[in-house]
Amino acid sequence: MRNNYFLDLDKGEVSYDCKEFVMEFPPQSQDTQPGLEYLMVPRPIFDDKNYKAAGKLKGKVAIVTGGDSGIGRAVALIFAKEGASVAIVYYDEDQDALETEKCILEVGGKVMLIRTDLKYADNCSLVVEKVINRFGKIDILVNNAGVQFQQKCLNQISDEQFDLTMKSNIYSIFYMTKNCLKYMKSGASIINLSSITTFYGEPELIDYVTSKGAIVGFTRSLATNLADKNIRVNAVAPGFFWTPLQPACWDALKIPTLAINCPMKRAGKTCEIAPLFVYLASDDSSYMTGQVIHINGGEFKG
Repeated sequence: MRNNYFLDLDKGEVSYDCKEFVMEFPPQSQDTQPGLEYLMVPRPIFDDKNYKAAGKLKGKVAIVTGGDSGIGRAVALIFAKEGASVAIVYYDEDQDALETEKCILEVGGKVMLIRTDLKYADNCSLVVEKVINRFGKIDILVNNAGVQFQQKCLNQISDEQFDLTMKSNIYSIFYMTKNCLKYMKSGASIINLSSITTFYGEPELIDYVTSKGAIVGFTRSLATNLADKNIRVNAVAPGFFWTPLQPACWDALKIPTLAINCPMKRAGKTCEIAPLFVYLASDDSSYMTGQVIHINGGEFKG
């Protein structure tokens, strides 16, 4: 079923009239990583207006890296709706971050923005220090920030790109988690972002897939290590979702073809993945750790 959606680029608003939809993506590209949501056409649907919050995260404090846009934005907003105070860590996407902050404030949430580069250990330490100074504790860490670059073959991946991908996608998780664990107590939750590509490979994202595979190993090993402390560690492996990472990575002409082979024949809306993070962050998943949850529109390759 194709929905009618209405886009106001000046206001950055998208509304839709049914949950089952096909969204078409015109050719587009961006020359910065990890991409800018306000430049995307159409804008991602990150807020489900019909979502009914139940206070499942009331009183909790969450850090969401890459929380300015994409999946991170949807997660930060739904956490705020569920009662959490949210620290959004982002690289340099100021306009996106301010839009997300505004959305959270409009639902009565508490939010702080932290602009930094998580590739460096000292910056991650400073992030945690700022959150503790503002909110006094850390209950939830969502390691979402990352980059991906399209290259036709291994020989096109420069040493510099490989280093950047690894430091952005896995070093940052190591540094952030290590610093947050100093303050996390029983019942805390760590949620890492992997990818469907980890499980079937993607020939033009070799370094990205390598980093996402490392995240799975990190998640499962850390989960067993922290189980006796009742600190849960899980991962999410999304399929194709319409986020800034897509136009920032792929050739413009490839954009219209993304997700066409998905059994559900459409891309995911970021508001569709956000409730899964509420589940993993809340007591609803108190007996789940070391797991990788797939949300991908029915793709079963690999």
